[in-house]
Amino acid sequence: MTTLMRRPATSARRRAPARPLLRWALMLLVLGGLVFYGLYRRQVNRYARRTWATLISGRLTGREKTPLLDGYTVHGIDVSAYQGRIDWQEVATHNVRFAFIKASEGVTLRDARFRRNWDAARQAGVHRGAYHYFQPNYDGTQQANLFTRTVPLQPGDLPPVLDVEHAEFHDVAYMRRNVATWLRLVERHYGVRPILYSNYSFYKRYLAGHFDKYPLWLAHYEVSQPSLPREKWIIWQHSDEAYIPGIRGTVDFNVFQGNFETLLAMRIPAKAGKAPH
Repeated sequence: MTTLMRRPATSARRRAPARPLLRWALMLLVLGGLVFYGLYRRQVNRYARRTWATLISGRLTGREKTPLLDGYTVHGIDVSAYQGRIDWQEVATHNVRFAFIKASEGVTLRDARFRRNWDAARQAGVHRGAYHYFQPNYDGTQQANLFTRTVPLQPGDLPPVLDVEHAEFHDVAYMRRNVATWLRLVERHYGVRPILYSNYSFYKRYLAGHFDKYPLWLAHYEVSQPSLPREKWIIWQHSDEAYIPGIRGTVDFNVFQGNFETLLAMRIPAKAGKAPH
């Protein structure tokens, strides 16, 4: 009986060290989490916000509003079919002075809502421009032809835009040649120099120093100012998770570096515009 009574106590003594080990493991896990958050705070916060926006998307009314960025007088948005139906008259009443509208992508894709957005933005008094989403593994000439067949730029419209940010490509030199081809052909077609759009990291790694003669529209989020010098860019996309009444869901917010008269001076002049086709 005595021997049998001692066995549970011996087992308990053997199991006892598990508790300190568990505490140490929990402490290391918490410490690792804090270090990870410290290193990747912006990315974690951004992911959390976007997850929350997705969860509440079904409860949005289209009346939500994000404050415009202080320190700038000319604000704008860029949109695609992703935004769904847009009440452009409502958007225009909230200090949105310009909008870039997705027209095409790659060599075959036309944005399903381009023509509706294109016409409605002009009717609402929002200065409009169109952009092409560049696919780096496809021919630049074919992509330029798709854009020019889709977009009837007229005098008074903003210059065309090439959106270059798709990071999955086989050859950086091939990608740059096709970007150069698109820019050259589109400039020749409309008679006005296009704007180049990219995000900060992609631009610094692949485009900086190769297309400096083209005005730059820079996407750079969660910073007080873009890291590039002010003389390098003309438009700053400072958020891709903003709200404006008239659009149900998030939209990109942009600011123009300059006053409203400078923006108007960028528009296509009468002698450069081509008739719709």
